[in-house]
Parts: sequence; C-alpha cells; structure tokens
Amino acid sequence: MRNALAHAGKSGRRVVSAFIGTAFAQETPEAASQQWRSVADQMRPKLPKLAALMDDAEPDVLAYMTFPKEHRAKLHSTNPIERLNGEIKRRTEVVGIFPNEAAITRLIGAILMEQSDEWAVQRARYMTLETMAPVSDNPIVMLSAVPGA
Repeated sequence: MRNALAHAGKSGRRVVSAFIGTAFAQETPEAASQQWRSVADQMRPKLPKLAALMDDAEPDVLAYMTFPKEHRAKLHSTNPIERLNGEIKRRTEVVGIFPNEAAITRLIGAILMEQSDEWAVQRARYMTLETMAPVSDNPIVMLSAVPGA
C-alpha cells in the first residue's frame, strides 16, 4: 500500500487508498481480482505509474485470498512477525556480544520455539493445525494439536 500511495501524490492518497481497499473487501478471489483490475483501469488515465504497479502487483497482493476466509484477517497484517522480530532484537541486545555463532543460533532458536508454543495454545489469535487442514495436502497437519482432542 505504501508503494501504491507513493504514486498517488499527497492530495490523492486518501481516495486511492479507499479505491484499493474495495478490492480487499471482496468475498472471493475472483471478485477481488476483478475489482483490483477495475480500480487499476480507473486510475490509468491520471496515474499511469500507479496502474502499472497495480497490474504487476496483483498476483502477490491478492495471494492471501486463496486461503480460507477465517485466515484472511490474520494474513493481511505483518504485526505478529514484526512483534517476533522485536522480541528477538530485545533479547539479543540484552546479551550484547555473543561468544560464537552457535550461541546466537541457540538463543534465537529458543525464542522461536517459545513463540511457536505460545501461538499453538492461543487458538483465537493465530492459525491452528485444525484450521490449516483444509489448505494442506500434508496428512500430519490433520493431527490434533492438543493431546486427546
């Protein structure tokens, strides 16, 4: 969105943002793609660079639409990964200097395992094995994340 708005100019950012947002509000991937192209075509006469950017970016921007509807809200934001990166940075700065590469690998590996465990038990916030099963062809994903469930 930042790249698109850079082509819009200061006065047109709000309008362009609203137009592009209509594609994200669609229910199906086909409808989103159709709306995306429609918005790009409407922008083409006045903002040809923006329209070209939208043409090139469509497959990447709308890739999340291929996931089940309940996952889309979780996929459109990078907040969880940014928070994880911030936590890694915070914990590595506490140590300061690492004696070797293996030491930092162990620390970051432990942080990632801790975060994975946390995400596994927070069923409401992040994707679970059960909700990922419909999009996976891996039979292991179909196993319950909770023993006895």
